[in-house]
Amino acid sequence: MKTNAARILDQRGIRYELREYPADDGEIDAVSVAEKIGMPASSVFKTLVARGDRSGVLVACIPAAAALDLKALAKASGNKRIEMVPVREIQSLTGYVRGGVSPLGMKRSYPTYVDASISSVGTVSISAGRIGLQILLDGSDLVRVLGSHEFENNSSIS
Repeated sequence: MKTNAARILDQRGIRYELREYPADDGEIDAVSVAEKIGMPASSVFKTLVARGDRSGVLVACIPAAAALDLKALAKASGNKRIEMVPVREIQSLTGYVRGGVSPLGMKRSYPTYVDASISSVGTVSISAGRIGLQILLDGSDLVRVLGSHEFENNSSIS
């Protein structure tokens, strides 16, 4: 099944693979998804939606097991303070439900910041915009198509 995210990659001529995973057990956190699709957690990037005091809504893509360093994201984005968007706002802002948020194909375009570790990963996995479906692609292609900025997410991997 093609999603908006996959269509964007098709339009840009970017190679990718769609990989389904079982989601009926309710375990849709990024670390569980990594295990289900047979990839290391360092290669599966979760998409988080935040709000800066100056920029408004922005997006961060970080490895599955990492926590978001709000101070590092604030510095990279030119904000003094960043806070996570409440879960109840995610769908109205992005068009996606929690657990299926893709950095590609959101209903509005937001500034996107990707953990700098993506440069050393090679193939990464992101949500395809639907729970139970991931997109695997080259990390540099993802950065390019997003027009994103890399940032040093200094939070420890849990």
